[in-house]
Amino acid sequence: MAEPQAKTFRYAVAVDRTGRISADGGAPYGVPDDWKAEHLLLAGLCRCTLESLRHHARRAALDFVGSATASGRVTRRDDDGRYAFVDVDCSVDLEVDPAPPGDELTALLAKAERDCFVGASLTAPPRYSWRVNGVETR
Repeated sequence: MAEPQAKTFRYAVAVDRTGRISADGGAPYGVPDDWKAEHLLLAGLCRCTLESLRHHARRAALDFVGSATASGRVTRRDDDGRYAFVDVDCSVDLEVDPAPPGDELTALLAKAERDCFVGASLTAPPRYSWRVNGVETR
């Protein structure tokens, strides 16, 4: 029996001569001059983490509002001498009503971390911190 085919997702972006970006052929968006590609990657990590959480929260019949911040350190890697992110931190602040009990909340947050494909794509795995309803969690 053949293995089931894995889902495949494709994304495309373009950067025009003026520095505006567009996604999948959509309208161009101007990125502020002080934003670098590294900022866009960290913003992508925040957004992906929140979307991963939203997916798993929906499956658990939970709703939330939340925000995320990320920071990272770029320097030469020891193994190959190339510049790369070597440390990445992502902090998420959520309001969940009602918050699931301890083990269920822990499992939900672990799934959000595991299934954020941006975080999973980084060689330096992100360190996550979570604040849920005003309480530091995990």
